[in-house]
Amino acid sequence: MTSDRASWASRVGFVFAAVGSAVGLGNVWQFPFQTGQNGGAAFLVVYLGVVLAIGFPAMLTEFVLGRRSQRNPVDAFAALGGGRWRVAGGIAALAAFWILSFYSVVGGWVIRYVVGSATGAYFDAPTTYFSEVAATGPDAVAFHLVFMAVVVAIVAGGVEDGIERSTKLMVPSIVVLLVALAVWATTLEGVDAAYAYYLSPDLATVRANLASILPSAVGQAFFTLSLGMGAMITYASYLGEDDSLPVDGGVIVVLNTLVGLLAGFVIFPILFALGVDPGSGGAGTAFVTLGGAFAQLPAGRLLGTVFFVVLLLAAVSSAISLLEVTVSVAVENTAWSRRRAAGTLGGACAVLGVPSAFGHLAWFNAVAYELLLPLSVLGVTLYVGWVLADDATAELERGASVATPSTAWLWFVRLVVPVGIGLTLVLGVQSLLVRAGVLTEAVLLA
Repeated sequence: MTSDRASWASRVGFVFAAVGSAVGLGNVWQFPFQTGQNGGAAFLVVYLGVVLAIGFPAMLTEFVLGRRSQRNPVDAFAALGGGRWRVAGGIAALAAFWILSFYSVVGGWVIRYVVGSATGAYFDAPTTYFSEVAATGPDAVAFHLVFMAVVVAIVAGGVEDGIERSTKLMVPSIVVLLVALAVWATTLEGVDAAYAYYLSPDLATVRANLASILPSAVGQAFFTLSLGMGAMITYASYLGEDDSLPVDGGVIVVLNTLVGLLAGFVIFPILFALGVDPGSGGAGTAFVTLGGAFAQLPAGRLLGTVFFVVLLLAAVSSAISLLEVTVSVAVENTAWSRRRAAGTLGGACAVLGVPSAFGHLAWFNAVAYELLLPLSVLGVTLYVGWVLADDATAELERGASVATPSTAWLWFVRLVVPVGIGLTLVLGVQSLLVRAGVLTEAVLLA
């Protein structure tokens, strides 16, 4: 590692930043709605299995690659003698840039709804408010730019002064506010039915819908754990040698999963209290449904403001990590300062996000979930498992205060994880082809 390279001031700072990266819109908002669209508890069972069997081992491969190389995702492979594998790092950086472009648009929606909740602006007509005011067009672009400006300012401040300091505040705030909302949600009418839908799986539903549930669950796991977008490689590259990667990874996965589960304990009781179909969720419907819910609930302005503030904190904490990926590549390969890199790349990403602000967000999201993320994770997993090999196990063991089953992890990464990711990638491509009209219907696992 070069002497002037950025680093974390503390181990806690790294964990909070990594949790902040993982705990974003995908977790607080999209996880409950993915759950609703894919059968409730049926999706939850598959998702938790994917997090344990694929997500956690894959996270450790990104940690190993980042700390071993002390480089950004693109240069990490070359630094370890795998220059031909740089394409995998390039895909990760592309995924981060691509995702941030539409993620920032949704972040702009959240800013709009924080203000709208406080003023009650959407209470009379939540559907019209979203479709005509917030979702698309010049207003959506304007709030998209405001959100991106906030993210650029934080990343420009650096790793310790910008990212670490902000996430130490945001992550605990997210958890505290979600816990408070979840406790309040227990008082709503229909809460028992909501819990049953959320926590009582129907295995027949899993079997009948596996072709759609599996890629959604894997994509959700990658998205919420910030895998496949270079964020964890980048953050781990700022780590010292005495940090335990398995322990830190375990803490991050557990905290991230708990936040996602907490979000479900908030959202599903609200939907059931109002008689709303949980499966009707989506990018726009999430805001329309919850906006309508807060409009009808006692103290709706206060509750709505608190909820969307939670969502905003989560959105910013994840967006920081996405921009940091490409900024680290630029700073380490050009003469650009961090401020110039953050401003230039943030501006370019804002331009890429304009189509999403004019109604094409679902397409950008599908490409990320079903193609870029699994493809990137597959490349990193194959490289760490089969090329880095013994060096990977040595890196995993560094800093560990207890015995680490590194050999078992390595073979699991070599044989099991790629199969799961490969199947997901094939099903994801199939889904994209159906979406594009190339295929009339799903062929595999139909």
